[in-house]
Amino acid sequence: MLEQKDVVIIGAGAAGLFCAAQAGQLGLEVLVLDNGKKPGRKILMSGGGRCNFTNMYTDHGAYLSDNPHFCKSALARYTQWDFIDLVSRHGIDYHEKTLGQLFCDNSAQDIIDLLLKECEQGGVELRMRSEVLSVEPNERGFLLQLPAGDIQAKSLVIASGGLSMPGLGATPFGYKIAQQFGIKVLPTRAGLVPFTLHKPLLEMLNVLSGIATPITVTANNGTSFKESLLFTHRGLSGPAILQISSYWQAGETIAINLFPELDIDGFLNSERLEHPNQSLKNSLARHLPKRLVECLQTLNIVSDVTLKQLSIPQQQRLIEELQNWQIQPNGTEGYRTAEVTLGGIDTKALSSKTMESNQVPGLYFIGEVVDVTGWLGGYNFQWAWSSAWACAQALAQRE
Repeated sequence: MLEQKDVVIIGAGAAGLFCAAQAGQLGLEVLVLDNGKKPGRKILMSGGGRCNFTNMYTDHGAYLSDNPHFCKSALARYTQWDFIDLVSRHGIDYHEKTLGQLFCDNSAQDIIDLLLKECEQGGVELRMRSEVLSVEPNERGFLLQLPAGDIQAKSLVIASGGLSMPGLGATPFGYKIAQQFGIKVLPTRAGLVPFTLHKPLLEMLNVLSGIATPITVTANNGTSFKESLLFTHRGLSGPAILQISSYWQAGETIAINLFPELDIDGFLNSERLEHPNQSLKNSLARHLPKRLVECLQTLNIVSDVTLKQLSIPQQQRLIEELQNWQIQPNGTEGYRTAEVTLGGIDTKALSSKTMESNQVPGLYFIGEVVDVTGWLGGYNFQWAWSSAWACAQALAQRE
């Protein structure tokens, strides 16, 4: 006998589980399918295991999309404060780390437990290790073929995520479904991802692996972020680099200001008056890691001179280099370590109010699979909650 459901959601991640819970609590019979062993695997890994579940400063300006206005409606209708309220109602302790980023005090498992409890409250059925072999439209909605048997769904929600972190089961399933139904998929690439460097520079900077320093980094399009840079054995990482990676295109350079807070000219002038015989290297090492200064010497950015030997033109050149250190990344570490996927389902093909396909009634796309990508710091989770909520309201109205 053919199994029938009001709603089938493919993907038991943040967006899929939250949408299922909301739709279930609105009276719909909901089934969630996922090919993994456990729900919320990416949630568990996020925020160093503590899940940066939203950001207090969430605003549509923190999102990249081919259509930057698309995310406004969902974000305005289910806000960060709504999710924070839900977290509080579940008795989950949390804290602000920096820049409005909210993390669980205990573990990311708290957020997964919240989602599963909400699903339970909505009578949602969850089936893991369930591979969907095919999806076909019919007069009653969609027929899904699974190894264990077919399922008929009135509405189908794709919450299968992007291509980031394939080790956690990421697949292009959502994009394939979109293409099957003639829905445009914009080119995808890794976002919020570390940079790799060309060999000569990498070999020079290898001694810095593990060292972090505050910077301002700027992309060619003028976007900049002021956070920390982390040198790694493969290249550059840290919050500032992950942020700028989403705005970087292959072949471009990035500009790094190693002194985002200091008036270097004033500092060097006062140091010269007090310690004229001090080396330039030792002066700079008061504000930068010593090994980094030594590397900058190897790169001929910092001269091997004392402060009294440093001429005014030399000092101006030095300041320019330290505040505008041009680096051309070799590439990124790719989807393996990327936190998100840029690009995806073209938002022009969806309703910004409901997340429903404009051309296929009853077919919805939510979360990371859509061409909406947030900054680092809880913004992508908030997009998952907001797009899922908007979709759930539409599903209930449709029924």
